[in-house]
Order: sequence, then structure tokens, then C-alpha cells
Amino acid sequence: MSDLLRAPAEIKYAEELDWLESVDDSPKPFSWRLSPKMVRLFILGSERSDGLDREISQKWFGDRSFVERSIVTLASDRGLLLIGDPGTGKSWLAELLSAAISRNSTLVVQGTAGTTEDHIKYSWNVSMVIAKGQSRASMIPSPIMTAMETGTIGRFEELTRSTSDVQDALISILSEKYVSVPELDSENIVFAKPGFSVIATANSRDRGVNDLSSALKRRFNFVRIPVVTNKKSEAEIVRFRTEELLRRHRIELEVPPTLLDVLLQSFADLRASAAAAGSDDEKLESALSTAEQIGVLEDAILHGNFFGERDLTARTLATSLVGSLARREPEDLAILNKYLHGVVEPRSREEGGSWPEFLEGGRDAIATLS
Repeated sequence: MSDLLRAPAEIKYAEELDWLESVDDSPKPFSWRLSPKMVRLFILGSERSDGLDREISQKWFGDRSFVERSIVTLASDRGLLLIGDPGTGKSWLAELLSAAISRNSTLVVQGTAGTTEDHIKYSWNVSMVIAKGQSRASMIPSPIMTAMETGTIGRFEELTRSTSDVQDALISILSEKYVSVPELDSENIVFAKPGFSVIATANSRDRGVNDLSSALKRRFNFVRIPVVTNKKSEAEIVRFRTEELLRRHRIELEVPPTLLDVLLQSFADLRASAAAAGSDDEKLESALSTAEQIGVLEDAILHGNFFGERDLTARTLATSLVGSLARREPEDLAILNKYLHGVVEPRSREEGGSWPEFLEGGRDAIATLS
């Protein structure tokens, strides 16, 4: 794993998955590697009442019902569509589900304006076609077709960013469970094996880019992943991701709880301000998601480790926050400046602690960018 920049979940948690598979005696749908109960346990972590001989770490933080509904959907013949704001953990949940069910989360199609029907069906090895003609050997299956042939989970990221032609091609795969290859005279139909399903994700902020047709919507069960607003849950997510970062960079650092509170409170304040804003010009362009909080903290930790005193400081955290969230100039800088003067400045006088240094760092960062 040390040779990989980012190991997929099935490699990263291979030991846990092997152990869970060895003790799993519950019924498994189709070709699933783990039973539904064990899939849930792998994702949400073990509890004392589970009666296991070892602890299983929690990997996704959210409502249990979202995970259970996702698992039940994949055990049916319908696709699963995870929809929500950016940074709510949709892709991470999709990866964990695929890893637990199929032990392969890498059969992924990324939806963009440039995604074509070939990306979800098949294409051809041109040199082999020229040399020997079209055959199954010269066909290059897409990740979705590979999932069909192996009875595993295929993933489609950012479904609403792909064009209507691509979405229409997905309808036949989800409904008929086979792909025709008219270029071949024989072996010209690829059938899906039991266990095949598709997990798609969609960004709720991209509504209107390429709306899903009613026909495609009927082929999916929707699971809406809300933005995490509970401070305790959000702190757990940030802590979990930060620990992974520190291990990856081999940084020995403990994030002070007071600074984590400052980060969480700052995002909560900015979300409240965005909710009360009368127009988009009065809102930050950032989605203010948990993922962006993690990005701010990661940037601050790395900056302090490489160029500072190695310890995380409130000043570095404020600089990272302004640098990460100020995407439009001058609109975002004006919003952040208003927040510092209207919220952080009074709080630093009343509460003290890390807030005065955070205020000073934020002001300096805004002055540098202005």
C-alpha cells in the first residue's frame, strides 16, 4: 500500500474484509462476498452488541438508514443513485459498498460533457481490428460491461454531468441487463451475471446541467445524502480523515481540540450566513461541505509542517480557510471580511482563546489577496 498514492478501499481494508468474510455465515445475495449485515458492519463499524472478536473501524459517518437502504437496493434489480451536495461522502460510500460487496471498487466511469456511449459499453482496439478484424478479442469492454460480465458493482460518478445520449444508453443496461454488439456475427450479446448493479452519484448543485429523464429515474432507487450539520458527527469525520492524512505523510501531530472547534464553528457560521443571504452574490461560491473543511485543515497542517513550526496554529488555520474559500474576487473576499469583522472580532473579545490569533491571521490573508 505504501507504493500507492491512494489505495482503493478493498486494498486499504483488505485485512478487515478477509476477516469478515471468514466469520460471515449469513446468507449472501448472488455473488456477494459479504452478507448485507456484514456489509453494513464494514461501513459503519462494529459495536459491542455485535459480539465480534475484533473491532471493525467506522469508515463512513452518517445515518444508518442511508447505508441500509443502499444495501437493500443493490440486492434488488434496481440501480442505486446517491444524490447530495458536494462533499457529503457520496463517492466514498459508493466505493465502500463496492469494496465490501465485490472486492472491486475500481470499475468506474466518470461522467463529464465528454463522456460517450463507448465509455459505458465498449470500444475497439484499432490495431487488432486492422490486423484480424472485429472479434471479442479486439473489443475493449467498458468498466460497466466488465461489471456485467463478472457479476459485480459498476460505478458511474457525476451522472448528471453526462449527456442525454449517454444516459439513454444506461437505461437499456439497467432495464434489459445486456449489451448488444451488432458489429459481431456471433457472441454478439453480453449478458449481465447475477450480482451486477450500478451505483451512480449525482451532485444536487448540478441540477439542470443534464437532467435525468423520467425513464432513467425509474431504474434507480434514490438515496439522498444530506450535508452533515451535527457538530459531533462532523468532528468525527474531520478527525478520521485527518488521521489518515497524518499517517500518509508520516506526520506526528495532534490537532488541538480548540482549533478543531474553531474550524467547525467557522463553517457553521458561514453556512448560517449563506442560508440567510438574499442572493448568490452574498454567498460564498464554496459549498462549505465537510470535505472542504478537511481540505482547509489538511492545507494548514501541511503548511505548518513544511514551512512553519510544525505545530498547527490558529493563524495558519485562518490563512488556509481564506485561501481555500476565496474563489471569486472581490465577492468572496468581501463576504469573508464581513464575517471576520461581524462575527469573529466580537467573539475574540468575548471568548478569547484561539479566536484573536485566528482573527489576525484571517485579516492578514485577506489583505494579501486584496
